[in-house]
Parts: sequence; structure tokens; C-alpha cells
Amino acid sequence: MALSLSVVLLLGIVLIVLIRGKSIKAGPALVAILFGFFLASSGVAPSINKFLTSIADTINHITF
Repeated sequence: MALSLSVVLLLGIVLIVLIRGKSIKAGPALVAILFGFFLASSGVAPSINKFLTSIADTINHITF
């Protein structure tokens, strides 16, 4: 739960920065938000979640 909330918060901040920096207009941003919303309720959402979790675990195990 904490990971998905962090990702949502991070992506929200990136979207706000893109809108304020005029890199993306409000229309395409709304389409991106709606796409994410409907994608989350689709059947592919568990696969995406598992993929992102595995990436986060891989990054977490990297030692410098």
C-alpha cells in the first residue's frame, strides 16, 4: 500500500510540474489521468502491479 501511494504521489507531482511548465496541456493530462483510472480497474491491473513491485524490489536490492 505504501509503495503504490508513493508512486501515485510521485506521478501526480510530475503531472503537475508538466502542466505548470507548459510541457503538457490540460486536455492530454486529463486523458492520461482517465486512462490510468480506467486501466487500474481493468483485468491487466494486477499484472502491472506485480511488474512494478518486482522493479521496486530489484531497485531496493541494489547496493552501492
